[in-house]
Amino acid sequence: MEISLAGRVLLGTILICIAAVMAAPVLSEDQLRRGEYLATIMNCAGCHSTGALRGRPQPRGHLAGATVGFQVPGHGIVYPPNLTPDRETGLGTWSGTDIVKAVRSGVRPDGRVLAPAMPWHSFGALTDADAEALAAYLKTVKPVRHRVPATVDGAEPAKAPFLALRIPE
Repeated sequence: MEISLAGRVLLGTILICIAAVMAAPVLSEDQLRRGEYLATIMNCAGCHSTGALRGRPQPRGHLAGATVGFQVPGHGIVYPPNLTPDRETGLGTWSGTDIVKAVRSGVRPDGRVLAPAMPWHSFGALTDADAEALAAYLKTVKPVRHRVPATVDGAEPAKAPFLALRIPE
């Protein structure tokens, strides 16, 4: 029996998909619970949730980023980004490795360094297992489409509210 070119392409595609699914890491419930626990004690939601910086966190905006930013000398005004796996406005295109690298070293996939308001210096001490559990958890939270205001450099006026961090001289 001879298989047509279209049939061979389809079969190849199916085999690649099966291989990808089999190679994907299996996340245990314990690992996801650990990631959720870490996100809670690290207070990710304290900055990265809608309404949290106003003292009124919105449940539907959990980890979806903030519309209140931080003015950081030398960095402008930065708004905590959406940490949900939404592909357009969140971390949906980031791999688990990308998330681990950003949390532990402060470097995004595009090479940009996170603002110092993000305590990645402290989070750099996470164990591999804990950093991976946190990343796995963030990949499983409900995606929320929420675009936060863009970072504003020091020369531009703010387009959204912000908290000013003043560093004593």
